[in-house]
Order: sequence, then C-alpha cells, then structure tokens
Amino acid sequence: MAGGRFDIDAYLRRIGAGGPLKPGAPETLSALHEAHCAAVPFENLDILLGKPISLELDALQAKIVGGRRGGYCFEQNTLFRAALESLGYGVSSLAARALGGVVIRPRTHMLLLVDQPGGHLVADVGFGGHGPARPVPLAEGVETRTGFVGHRLRREGPLWVLQADLAGAWEDLYAFTLEPQHPVDFVMANHFTSTHPRSPLVLNLTAQRTRPERRAILRNRQLVVHEGATPSTLAIRDPEHLLHVLAEDFGLWFPVGTRFSRPEF
Repeated sequence: MAGGRFDIDAYLRRIGAGGPLKPGAPETLSALHEAHCAAVPFENLDILLGKPISLELDALQAKIVGGRRGGYCFEQNTLFRAALESLGYGVSSLAARALGGVVIRPRTHMLLLVDQPGGHLVADVGFGGHGPARPVPLAEGVETRTGFVGHRLRREGPLWVLQADLAGAWEDLYAFTLEPQHPVDFVMANHFTSTHPRSPLVLNLTAQRTRPERRAILRNRQLVVHEGATPSTLAIRDPEHLLHVLAEDFGLWFPVGTRFSRPEF
C-alpha cells in the first residue's frame, strides 16, 4: 500500500488548502479534513471502466492529485493518512463494517484514528454521502456538526458506532474497533470491493461530494442534492447527461462517448 514519496505541496494545491498551516495542530487537521471532502469526490468510476484499483501511494497521487479524480475509502483515506503523517500527525488505520438493513456486511470500510494531545479523533474523508466532513472526537456522545449534518460516536460493547443526525434522527453509519489494521488487510478488502460480483461498488455507479452546506449524491440514474432540510432530485436521462452531471457537480471530466458498465440505459 505504501510506495513513493508523498508530494504534500501538490496535495495541498489539489484540495485548495490555503493559508499557513500549523503541522500537528487540531485546527489544521479539521481544516484539511473539510477541504479534502469538499474537493475530492467519493467515486467508483474506475471499477465500472474495468480498471484495477491500486492502493500504492504513487498510483493514488497520480490518480487523485495529478489526475484530479476521486476514489473510495481505501484510496482516499490512504492518501489522507500520507498527508497527515507528512505534517507530523500520528495516525492508525482502522476497519469498519457499514450498518443499515438486515444483511450483515463485511468489514470493508477504512477510517483513520489520529492521535492528538487532547484525545484521539476519528478522521474519515472516504465515506461520502453523509459521512463526517470534520474529525469526530473518540468519546461517546460528543457531537460535531458541519452545516446541517451532525455526527457522534456511541459504544456498543467492544464496538464504536459512528452516527449521523439526518433530518432530526440519529442513524448508525458504521461500527469499528480500535485494532490497528495492516496494509495487507486493506489489499484484501479492496480486492473484494472492486471485483466481487455482489459488491455494491461493482453493481452501482456512485459519485458523492461532501461540502459544509451542500452534499451531492449520485447513484446510478438519480442525483440527490441536500442543501438544508429538503433535498432536490434530478433524473439522469442518458449516458451523455451522466457525463455532464459528473463534470458539473463533481468535477469529474471524461471524454465524450465514455460509457460505464453501470447504470444500464
């Protein structure tokens, strides 16, 4: 998963992080987290183009930084960890199980635990949708709020559960333990996520962008934009309209005529 030298200056330009930084400071961590989520969309488009997903650092820099693309949790949080470590933060990688519905899902989500003088913080720039735009304190019931979405953690036996406040109701997003994960653990999980025929990221097209006051979620033929209490919905008409939405709402530009394996029109 490692490999190559990390270009922190190019990364900071990619996410539009401006102003002086105080390496290792909690306010810098929060600013970088928010800037990354706003600039780099969650997306699985390479899977649907039949391209392999590499977690090597040089490949991630070429794709997300140089190519101005997005990625999903393994890609984005691996890149974000490299950025944080280059700025002096102590970081561990953790694995989570997405919650919701009656089916038990595999632990195929990656998040980060950042060591800070005032206590650990959960950092996660790779969940998309209603994931946290800023770090969440590793403490039960302590709420953080960005725009109209709040987050907090609760305990469930040995598990920590991340919750989001959506329209006035707390919903469980994912559960995790504090056992540090090794790079090979994510290589295996990434292989399942990007190749298994029943993986949600193989079966569906998605692009998601998280900003403080605007969250856009594209799933197959529907774009939902949350700006306050009432979301707006747009139906994707055809493949060219899809390319237009990817460019305009997510900053993802593909040549005219590009076709993804999903959705089927």
